[in-house]
Amino acid sequence: MKYTFGATLAIVAISGVAWGGMTATEPVKVDHREITVVPQPVKETMPTPVSIPKQTTLLFGGDVMLSRGINDVMRKRNDFLYPFREIQELTAEADIAVVNLEGPISSQGENHGSIYSFRVDPRAIAGLIFAGIDVVTLANNHTGDYGPEALSETLELLRLANIDVVGAGVKMADARKARFLEGNGLKIAFLGATPLSPSWLTRSDSTPAVAPFDEQMMMEDVVAARKQGADIVAVLLHWGNEYETKHLPSQEEIAHHLVDAGATLIIGHHPHVVQEVERYNGGVIAYSLGNFVFDQNFSTDTDHGLLLKVVLSGKDITGVEEIPIQFSRSYQPFWAKETF
Repeated sequence: MKYTFGATLAIVAISGVAWGGMTATEPVKVDHREITVVPQPVKETMPTPVSIPKQTTLLFGGDVMLSRGINDVMRKRNDFLYPFREIQELTAEADIAVVNLEGPISSQGENHGSIYSFRVDPRAIAGLIFAGIDVVTLANNHTGDYGPEALSETLELLRLANIDVVGAGVKMADARKARFLEGNGLKIAFLGATPLSPSWLTRSDSTPAVAPFDEQMMMEDVVAARKQGADIVAVLLHWGNEYETKHLPSQEEIAHHLVDAGATLIIGHHPHVVQEVERYNGGVIAYSLGNFVFDQNFSTDTDHGLLLKVVLSGKDITGVEEIPIQFSRSYQPFWAKETF
């Protein structure tokens, strides 16, 4: 759910594939192909008395991969909302919902990666809209799988869907720039970075670009967000070792430095398994939330993930809830309602 309530765009026809029963209203050119969008109604909010801090809920999920086996399920069912149907109640009720989007959303480009490269059917963006996802980080090891054309289209499609992007952009300044969401008297900044993207995406002159995992740069970006008036700074990091259930000492050192520099939340992913959540110097660090939507039901460590719900009362963190999720045989996440 958008924290600042603006018009949300529902994409109804992409790459010449129309969704029946909807009316084309506003053709938009993306790489010389028409994409039709329909603005949804603006949601209004009632003013809140300044003397009573209103609670704000942030919900963070891990890796969302909508390609490969997930794509097969969505196409077979002809349902691009399917991955989120059992979890939508949780994601949509949050004031701000944030995930790592693992792979470009595009029909363009050529494979620049390996046999494990991902590219998402553009129709799958409807699932992100349905789930109420507000912010995605594209700073990960799969964003460049299908080259600059696919990433450029991804950035444009997410813009049309009114989903904010961190960790990637048209140029490096955009990739490093914090995205701000405002409401309830708060100004919340989001940043993203990764050590895992290919070098052609992380150079200072890369176009498009992904924010590199440079500790000094990340600290500078946190400080810059604070100087721009951020009350809360969340840093999304795609890092760590795959399938390891404990974080590395080097990660802990960097996370602590970022909190000391002004970050409030450090949210990690990439290992595909859940790692520790800790409190440090007034901040919260989740080293890995594991998978959120992924086709990896092959072990007891990968068959579940974690959503992290952070409750703010004014500028203060007044609640942190670890919400366990599990996956059906068709990779659909659902609330486990019990700890693992």
